[in-house]
Amino acid sequence: MSKISLVIAILVLLVSGGAVAGDSVAGKAKAGAQCASCHGAVGVSPVGIYPNLAGQKEQYLVKQINDFRSGARKDPTMQAMVAALSDADVVNLAAYYSSIK
Repeated sequence: MSKISLVIAILVLLVSGGAVAGDSVAGKAKAGAQCASCHGAVGVSPVGIYPNLAGQKEQYLVKQINDFRSGARKDPTMQAMVAALSDADVVNLAAYYSSIK
């Protein structure tokens, strides 16, 4: 496999979320009060204007968080909340919320 093909294959896996497996225990620890204040202690929001995160698909959550981080999705509050998250934090949070039924 050429180097270019290998790089393309890796990028496709990363973009699709197939190359990353989150740690739901680490995600639960990271979520804490910061996420719970709007999205509820177990990902079910007590306020109608904030979305439920519990049970959402992991790849969807990763995409949405990364869109807030990059500015592709605009919301000043969420951009501030996710700005300091690492890539590992993002996949771990997504794994945690997607694991909740």
